[in-house]
Amino acid sequence: MEKNWAQKLPVAVTICDAEGKILYMNEKACKTFEKDGGAGLIGRNVLDCHPEPARSKLKYMLETQTKNCYTIEKNGIKKLIYQTPWYDENNNYAGFVEFSIEIPFEMPHYIRA
Repeated sequence: MEKNWAQKLPVAVTICDAEGKILYMNEKACKTFEKDGGAGLIGRNVLDCHPEPARSKLKYMLETQTKNCYTIEKNGIKKLIYQTPWYDENNNYAGFVEFSIEIPFEMPHYIRA
């Protein structure tokens, strides 16, 4: 498998460590957060990039290793935001990854058996 598979993914991917330091942003994430510094955000703390109450929510997620999932609308685009803990090769908590996925305003929903 290609080592940098997420780099060109049409989904914004941002990864931070257990203290909140941004370790990785793919091209889509850098473009999404271009006005805030884009790739220059790598190495900064994710907590410093958010106002309240989002900052407290992210701090809580880092401390409790919990996930967060919601949708937003900004500039006429609807997105699914999925933030989840990630673990290293020894299954130790390593921080969290955020996926920001553009989704249609209307989309089918299926219940599978």
